[in-house]
Amino acid sequence: MNKKLLLILFCFAVSPIFSQSFEADLQLKPRLEFRNGYKTLLSGEQDPATFVSQRSRLNLLFEQEELEVKLSVQNISVWGEVPTMRTADNNGISLFEAYGQYNFSSSAKLRLGRQVLSYDNERILGEVNWAQQGQSHDAALFSWLPAACHRLDLGVAYNAPSETLFEVPYAINTYQNLQFAWYHLDRDNVGFSFLFMNTGYEYEAANTGGKTDYIQTFGAYHDFLKGDFSGNISAYGQTGQKMGRDLSAWYAGLNLNYALSEAWKIGAGGEYLSGTDMDDTSGELHSFTPLFGTNHAFNGYMDHFYVGNHQNSVGLVDLYGKLTYSKEKFSFSAIPHFFSSAAEITEADSDYLGTEIDLVAGYKLGKNISVNAGYSQMFATGSLEILKGGDKDNTQNWAWLMVNFNPQLFSFSKED
Repeated sequence: MNKKLLLILFCFAVSPIFSQSFEADLQLKPRLEFRNGYKTLLSGEQDPATFVSQRSRLNLLFEQEELEVKLSVQNISVWGEVPTMRTADNNGISLFEAYGQYNFSSSAKLRLGRQVLSYDNERILGEVNWAQQGQSHDAALFSWLPAACHRLDLGVAYNAPSETLFEVPYAINTYQNLQFAWYHLDRDNVGFSFLFMNTGYEYEAANTGGKTDYIQTFGAYHDFLKGDFSGNISAYGQTGQKMGRDLSAWYAGLNLNYALSEAWKIGAGGEYLSGTDMDDTSGELHSFTPLFGTNHAFNGYMDHFYVGNHQNSVGLVDLYGKLTYSKEKFSFSAIPHFFSSAAEITEADSDYLGTEIDLVAGYKLGKNISVNAGYSQMFATGSLEILKGGDKDNTQNWAWLMVNFNPQLFSFSKED
């Protein structure tokens, strides 16, 4: 973004005629990673990877009476991917969010443009904030809030590869069209949500030149807080077609937590994501896909499952515990996961895939800066080796260190 554009935005922000409020904040998030079995099992012939990635994001938010406009630009890079004397960046500047919102009233709002779609515990629709690039959608979203405890969101998206004069195949690796409805009721620290989503994926099909298959995802989510107890439970089904195959799949998740004291908490839970037997010859698909969820947060931080992988596979049973400590500026958590397949693995002695231990610590250095670090280790079995390849007997671990700078550059507001 050049200096002239920043000057125009600043003048627009402080104008007493047009502006009601304007905020600008900056995020710089460098992260060092050591990958030795991250996402897949390494063999003895493969060396671990070490690198530093960085998110550099500028957020601008303008509000005036019924109008809200947000622009979020970012650059995602790896240290050293371009020379020190550079004329251009490999990735350049991209848009993370760019939307306009009109508030018809306090209970009816319409948002158009690139935006984050994040709901409930982000299992089906989430921001995916761990990924440096995050996740956003080009969509239209209508929100209706008839009362403080009710909300209904209706969303629709239609994607094309470019401006064209006639219909062309949509070959980009995402949905071609999407429609969803989400209703939420929240009362007395108890919440209920219901989701229906229809996603259309275009793919090459013999003798047709292209075909769009539709997947329907539907279900409910419930969370609660009562005294020292909190938790959530959810269940979703999936039907339709995927790559020409009939789909029938389902998901169930349970998470329970108890506060031992103001600083210490314990928790336990589990997830079941249905899968397809490796020797299935029916042609039907029973593998549940969490689609646009923040999957890194659920099935182990080493991302062996559902983070750009483990699609149309044997599913997953994930049982886990959690111990957390948080006081003042310091936090710590330990999370063991016990993984099994939900469907049959050909030639495997057991459906047990392995155990992963995740350790994470964080410290808030100041108002606008925090440091987080983590270490994870996977104790894999022969069953996971069948799925992933690599060598289960090798040490498989992952470590990371991240600094998050998030200062507010300026904030201006004017009351009429």
